[in-house]
Amino acid sequence: MSEDAPRMTSYRPYLLRALTEWINDNGMTPHILVDAGLPGVQVPPGAVRDGRVVLNIADRAVVGLHMDNEWIGFTARFGGVSQPVNVPVGAVLAVYARETGQGMVLPEESAPPPTDGGDGDGPSPPPAPEGPGDAPAAGKRPHLRVVK
Repeated sequence: MSEDAPRMTSYRPYLLRALTEWINDNGMTPHILVDAGLPGVQVPPGAVRDGRVVLNIADRAVVGLHMDNEWIGFTARFGGVSQPVNVPVGAVLAVYARETGQGMVLPEESAPPPTDGGDGDGPSPPPAPEGPGDAPAAGKRPHLRVVK
């Protein structure tokens, strides 16, 4: 590819939305695997295991699911308490159907997750965050394991 070719936007959010729609169309439950250590990830700390969190994004499990090209946001219940969740699309490692495990590990992109170039906190997610939300970076490359 030549250097003067126009740069395309990330394909990750499009894959994520398409796979979620495919899983929903087949009557299954979409889950996403998120790297909780990346800046901007806002999830309840108690839900994080080994620096990752699996989130059920089925319509019946969340309120106000919003997926755009930069963020996934919704409200969900954790331990009986409703809490906001915001995830930069770049933090999503995989999307799959709970019932079958079918889905896709999203490929890494050469560009880092979106940032504002300022203090490193990144752009504000669509809903206002209600806590620090930024877990320390693990410093390691993500590793996936089979969860049954």
